[in-house]
Amino acid sequence: MRLNELTAAPGSTKASRRIGRGHGSGQGKTAGKGHKGQKARSGGGVRVGFEGGQMPMARRVPKRGFNNIFASEIVTVNVGNLSVFEDGAVVDAAALVEAGVIKKSRDGVKILSNGEIKKKLTVKAKAFSEAAKAKIEAAGGKAEVV
Repeated sequence: MRLNELTAAPGSTKASRRIGRGHGSGQGKTAGKGHKGQKARSGGGVRVGFEGGQMPMARRVPKRGFNNIFASEIVTVNVGNLSVFEDGAVVDAAALVEAGVIKKSRDGVKILSNGEIKKKLTVKAKAFSEAAKAKIEAAGGKAEVV
């Protein structure tokens, strides 16, 4: 097989409609734009969010809250989810991603106390809830803040 022999799968591509090329094409004369009006003109149409002069929705709805652009995104993991690791394993953000417990570590991982843990694990995270730390240590493991 050569590059010049490659073809698209049947049905995956569709020929573009040639508008304004005579009435025999079915898209001639007004080229599918109807007769006159703002949308028929060159460069015509209204901007995104324009509602015909009525106060737009984006300006009618009141602003609420505050979005802190400097906030750190902490991913939370429950103690019960740590049971996927072998006894005696070292659990950190990279290990959690590799095991599929979380998708991305973002700005750090916080361990929460929901669920039970029976394995002796060394857990390294940015933060722990008090109850989660107690559960990990009660199972014989260590909770290390990194």
